[in-house]
Amino acid sequence: MGKVKVHSDRAPAAIGPYSQAIRAGNTVYLSGQIPLDPATGELVEGDFPALVERVFDNLAAVAEAAGGSLDDVVKLNIFLTDLGRFGVVNDMMAERFSQPYPARATVQVAALPKGVPVEMDAVMVLAGAGGGD
Repeated sequence: MGKVKVHSDRAPAAIGPYSQAIRAGNTVYLSGQIPLDPATGELVEGDFPALVERVFDNLAAVAEAAGGSLDDVVKLNIFLTDLGRFGVVNDMMAERFSQPYPARATVQVAALPKGVPVEMDAVMVLAGAGGGD
């Protein structure tokens, strides 16, 4: 089983030496997404929910490029600079994912790339073939 790079123009380009996602068999490992606009590569403006929405949109775009969707996510990792925002992310996650919800970890961190307040990565399992470059 080899690894296949997954890329979407509908998600921000990698800002370092990594891929947006890697597919190995039917498992896809989605790299961390922050609230960057894929068209400009710049941080989106707005309140915290707008930033979280952009992160979910970026993850969804990469998931689709791999041949899946957020419904195929089995593990979601959420990194917040303020756990006081945990409830907001919870509510928004309930709107974007369906049951059974993925397993999840939420961790408060001191800082994230570009000074953003939220980053998420995920692991997705696909039922069949698809996606990749």
